[in-house]
Amino acid sequence: MDIKTASSLHRLRLVSAPEAVSFLLLLVCSVLKRTTDFNAVPVMGAIHGFLFVVYVLFWLDAWNRTKWGLGTAAFYFAMSVLPFGGFFAERRLKREAADAVIASRARAEGTVNA
Repeated sequence: MDIKTASSLHRLRLVSAPEAVSFLLLLVCSVLKRTTDFNAVPVMGAIHGFLFVVYVLFWLDAWNRTKWGLGTAAFYFAMSVLPFGGFFAERRLKREAADAVIASRARAEGTVNA
């Protein structure tokens, strides 16, 4: 894995957890708006919208660089629209990056011909 591919996965990983948190906070704000006089939905909606757009842009970049299959790309996109999905995506991206580093080192040392 080259440095650009690794950095695109890292960027996607970095934005996935904040995007998930903003989604959960937006859901809480929506409930509070309906049950109390507290209305933070416009602010939280803008923050979540921005993070979602950034997530999708980083997702497209990672998909382009890693050459994921349609199933893997769809999985990571679906994780962006599920309330706790960003946390699962972050964990899986971390594991995928670690596996790629191990495979890259093995190829460099000539241990594996992959």
